[in-house]
Amino acid sequence: MSEKIVITGANGLLGQKLVNLYSGIKKYDVTALARGENRNTKDIGYNYVDIDLTNFTEVKSIVNKIKPAIMINSAAMTNVDECEDKRKECEAINITLVKELVDLCKKNDSYLMHISTDFIFDGKNGPYKENDTPNPLNYYGFSKLESEKIIERSGLSYAIIRTILVYGLVDNMNKGNLVLWLKESVENEKEVTIIDDQYRMPTYVDDLALACHTAVNKRVQGVFNVSSCELLSIYDMAMEIAKVFNLDKSYIKRISTEELNQKAARPAVTGFDLTKSHKILKLPLVSFAERLQVFKDQLSTKK
Repeated sequence: MSEKIVITGANGLLGQKLVNLYSGIKKYDVTALARGENRNTKDIGYNYVDIDLTNFTEVKSIVNKIKPAIMINSAAMTNVDECEDKRKECEAINITLVKELVDLCKKNDSYLMHISTDFIFDGKNGPYKENDTPNPLNYYGFSKLESEKIIERSGLSYAIIRTILVYGLVDNMNKGNLVLWLKESVENEKEVTIIDDQYRMPTYVDDLALACHTAVNKRVQGVFNVSSCELLSIYDMAMEIAKVFNLDKSYIKRISTEELNQKAARPAVTGFDLTKSHKILKLPLVSFAERLQVFKDQLSTKK
């Protein structure tokens, strides 16, 4: 008998990867939830539902009919500055939806997988372990931390995967990511300014999807960090992207956090200690450069 799984945020980068992954495994009966037309060109092997995830009455109706064994929540408002400006919209999708999903998981005895972020931390003591004390600097980070607290207090069987700067490729991107944006900009001879004093560990979406799958398969409990293993400034990432894709580095200019003056504050240094995920989820410890080459190969086969 197949195991029913519901994936929210199915039009996103991770969402599409998860839908493709699970719909290719015979033991799963997959329902994908997202707003608007299905962006995934692979439309066989799962059920797609066009839904406003903040219409909680409709969400309840659909999920209660399915009665999933597994719920994966990859839906979120992730534009950090937009979250600062549009707090009600951010709260609805990043906090209230999670409350609703938790209630539905309780009712249907579902395992909940939830995606969170490094931005729950203030950047003063990175890289971070799973049990380090959070202190978000912006509303996006606050909203994701609130969602974690809701899940942790729920008594559910759950896993929370925190991740950083996710990049990769799916059929129809609904928004860009650092690698593709930089590549396209420089190839079109546009000058770009890149922050040189914020440090992260970017995450290849294929690794993130596989970590989610492993967590679900093992029904692991608690919080897990998933990212690459090397702490880099965002400017250093840009230089690595330019190197791998043979881009003209003269179009890439440095800028400091103070000069850029972003609307929402960002943590200076995040990054993760990956010990727990490497041991339990068998997360590969790979550098950004290694995965960029894999990503380059993936892009070349799509042409």
